[in-house]
Amino acid sequence: MTPTWILDIFAAIMLVVAAVSAARLLEVRPWQRGAVITDTDISHLLMGIAMAGMLAPSLTTLPDDAWAVVFGVLAVWFGYRVVRDYQASGTRALAVGHCAPHLVHSAAMLYMFLAITTPAMSGGSGMAGMAGMGGMGALHVPTLGFVFALILIGYTIWDLDQLSSLRYGLAAAVAGAAAPALVGASVGTVGTGAVTGSGAAAASSTGSGEAGGRGTAGGGRSGGMAIAILDSQGTVVGCRIAMGVTMALMLILLL
Repeated sequence: MTPTWILDIFAAIMLVVAAVSAARLLEVRPWQRGAVITDTDISHLLMGIAMAGMLAPSLTTLPDDAWAVVFGVLAVWFGYRVVRDYQASGTRALAVGHCAPHLVHSAAMLYMFLAITTPAMSGGSGMAGMAGMGGMGALHVPTLGFVFALILIGYTIWDLDQLSSLRYGLAAAVAGAAAPALVGASVGTVGTGAVTGSGAAAASSTGSGEAGGRGTAGGGRSGGMAIAILDSQGTVVGCRIAMGVTMALMLILLL
């Protein structure tokens, strides 16, 4: 029997992944014409919500059949993308391509929604709370589930290696976002010093302006860093690692 608190922790992690993905989607302002919405963020959002519901009964959203359709569509889409990548890059697309891990994630989710069998299924909600994870459920064709778990672990290890190299790019992005705010703060400080020499009244007025300018610069700097982190490839890879680990754990618990 798997302790409920462990499942709750992973459910919370999946909600964080869903929230980050939703923030990335909103950051591009999808309601504006010409906005580019990535399929990666959409899949991460849907998988985060679905897995949270699989792990905790109170977070269940759509029925199992509806989720099976969702991940079936995602699997077909990423399968199409992988074929195109393979035509362009050969077998390299399967090993280090952008879409291959998402294809595996989508197919593994589809497999779990179709293959799990638990006593709760008689009530029409076989995945509610993933009752099978407590030791009461099983998977049809468990060998396929084991293969999925191995592939997920392999891609997760590769993603961890990618994340170690992406952190340098993230640091550069954060530094670039912070630089304009630092320049603005320096200009504001110089301007304040120049005005202060002209008189007490001007100094008082400038002092209040400096305080407001400093707050704006600080807010701009922190906001720029947050956007830089949110938009970085490292964030995407980190979300994918969290989902890969959680998905592999779920499959292993159900074997």
